[in-house]
Formats: sequence, structure tokens, C-alpha cells
Amino acid sequence: MENTVIKVTGMTCMGCVKSVTNVLTALPGVDKASVNLEAGTAAVAFNPQQVSTDQLKSAIRGAGFEAG
Repeated sequence: MENTVIKVTGMTCMGCVKSVTNVLTALPGVDKASVNLEAGTAAVAFNPQQVSTDQLKSAIRGAGFEAG
């Protein structure tokens, strides 16, 4: 498992947090995602052989948020 923290912008409420959490945890290889509204971050534990950080960011963008 690897851990990464992705900056997420555009979240305004707990519904946004839930959306980002759901799209991340739906990806194969993601073990855990912890999204923090105040910090604007998503801490993700994932298997790099199954999913890349680019795919994580792409999923966040697909949910309507910016990922950096």
C-alpha cells in the first residue's frame, strides 16, 4: 500500500466530501480515502499496482472538483 495526499478544490459542504470519498473508494486498489473539507485534501491509501495517482485525480475531476 502507498499513501498520498491530493489537494482538492471546489468542495463546499459535507455532500462534496461524500462525493469525493465515494468516487475514490469505488476505484479498484483503493483501500481507504479520508477527505477533509477544511483542509481541502484527500488522503488515500492505495495499491499502486492497481491504480495510479493520475487515476485518483481523474476520478476526483470526474466528480466535478479540481485535483492537484
